[in-house]
Amino acid sequence: MSETVRNVPGAAAPDANRWRALIFIALAQLMVVLDATIVNIALPSAQTDLGISDGNRQWVVTAYALAFGGLLLFGGRIADLWGRKRAFVVGLTGFAAASAIGGAAQSGAMMFGARALQGVFGALLAPAALSLLAVMFTDAKERAKAFGIYGAIAGGGGAVGLILGGFLTEYLDWRWTFFVNIPFAVVAAAGAYFVIREPEGGRNRSPLDIPGVILSTLGLVSLVYGFTRAESDGWSDVVTIGLFVASAVLLLAFVATESKVRAPLLPLRVITDRNRGGVYLSLGLAIIAMFGTFLFLTYYLQVIKGYSPVKTGFAFLPMIAGMITGSTQIGARLMNRVPARLLMGPGFFVAAVGMFLLAQLEIGSSYAAVVLPAMLLLGLGMGTAFMPAMSLATYGVQPRDAGVASAMVNTSQQVGGAIGTALLNTIASSATVSYIKDHAGTATTKPQLQLVQAQGMVHGYASAIWFAVGILLAASAIALTLVNAGSPAGAAVAGSGEGEAVEDEVPIPVIAH
Repeated sequence: MSETVRNVPGAAAPDANRWRALIFIALAQLMVVLDATIVNIALPSAQTDLGISDGNRQWVVTAYALAFGGLLLFGGRIADLWGRKRAFVVGLTGFAAASAIGGAAQSGAMMFGARALQGVFGALLAPAALSLLAVMFTDAKERAKAFGIYGAIAGGGGAVGLILGGFLTEYLDWRWTFFVNIPFAVVAAAGAYFVIREPEGGRNRSPLDIPGVILSTLGLVSLVYGFTRAESDGWSDVVTIGLFVASAVLLLAFVATESKVRAPLLPLRVITDRNRGGVYLSLGLAIIAMFGTFLFLTYYLQVIKGYSPVKTGFAFLPMIAGMITGSTQIGARLMNRVPARLLMGPGFFVAAVGMFLLAQLEIGSSYAAVVLPAMLLLGLGMGTAFMPAMSLATYGVQPRDAGVASAMVNTSQQVGGAIGTALLNTIASSATVSYIKDHAGTATTKPQLQLVQAQGMVHGYASAIWFAVGILLAASAIALTLVNAGSPAGAAVAGSGEGEAVEDEVPIPVIAH
């Protein structure tokens, strides 16, 4: 008998096609990660072509992140109900169609709609992919290897997206950063359809928590839109305040609903645990700080420093290198030896130091002297913190909640990204307008006015980045205070010893998008 059968009492022999299936599942993950980074590089070109205002440009990122984050728990529940293979194929097909619409966009509204649609199908695709790996790889050692390959492809995909986005934008057209998703999706969907054989009896037939879906989605949309409205209409605007109040009411109603329904979308026991709550909160804050900064750096390098899209892509590589180093050489090596908080807290603090360097940006700042060390520190700190955080996502969780606990990490990241982009863009835009208003009177020629405008943009970026420094310091403090668990190696449910580990009790790593 196989190791798998011994690990899971009563389980059938493992699927002979599971390693081939991993290829297509990983290809789909590569597509999603590519899309997240490739669009950032193409955004300045797309903004110019489509006439998108500075105040609205963040919706290219926010529409995707909000739809993805708001619907991720629902997408996981749909995958359980429909079947993971079907949800995976449908998610890929819809993502390809949305990418085609984005590539053919003729207006900002069409672009925003396509990005939101990508987020909807991404929210169906991502949990289906993770759960397929979980049910197809039941042996603990094979499962760890499969998720390791999956994670490596996801991490490498970020670097590939930055460079590929630069080449496509510079030598073809920004539209190809959307069209490139289509062949990925077609190959992955076709391979999944013919190769994946989902185990029988894995569906969850409990009724859908429709009120939970509606309340959580509307609450998150109101929250992010409130931050966006604040930019154009001010924080004291009646509609802005109304959106924040509506968000609070809707999300409180969501919590109340989840405490009463028989099959909640988000069982409250998942987020009330001190360790998991600390992980979700600190990760969400860290992503708020990081997402907006990525957007500012892209514009700083291309608009202020005059970098080409390709050069901008390569300029981001030190941050990717830092993340890989922090994750594999620091986090992975120490996570079994020291408490998670002693990796997460210092990791977020190192990232805050990198962010502090970026807050010193000026028009004439040198890439080598300011941007490069800042990126290395950001990547190193975030990579070190993320590894134990992902492992703690299912610390002590009940087997039936493992998928929800994992999905919550992705949700906190996506919603954090949406809030971060909207909030920091609002702060930057307000600071820029104020700076130009105060200094425009000293400009007597067109070149002088252009210089003041450029200085205003950089001043706006630096002002927002100072807020990001504070947010990362808060994430560090929360991790040190709330996360009180030992090393993540103990994250498996107690009692699962050698030869008796139950499949659902193996913590599922979660890949950040």
